[in-house]
Amino acid sequence: MANNPGAKKAIRKIEARTQVNKARRTRVRTYLRRFQEAVASGDVKAATAAFGEAQSELMRAVSKGVVHKNTGSRKVSRLAAQLRKLAAA
Repeated sequence: MANNPGAKKAIRKIEARTQVNKARRTRVRTYLRRFQEAVASGDVKAATAAFGEAQSELMRAVSKGVVHKNTGSRKVSRLAAQLRKLAAA
């Protein structure tokens, strides 16, 4: 358990940051789910719009430090591949 004021403040800051990061991660997952639903429905136009939003949200999470840069790039790449596959079909 934290003993000095600095350690207690650090705990408070960590808790606050955890809440913010949790919200950001949830937001990213929501946009990824919307994209997956658009792909599953087979609607290319909706999937393209959802891809743009998902990509933007993922890169925002990367810039905020919630997701690692390579993880964000990998996920965007896989989403783009799914979109290309859907458009080609």
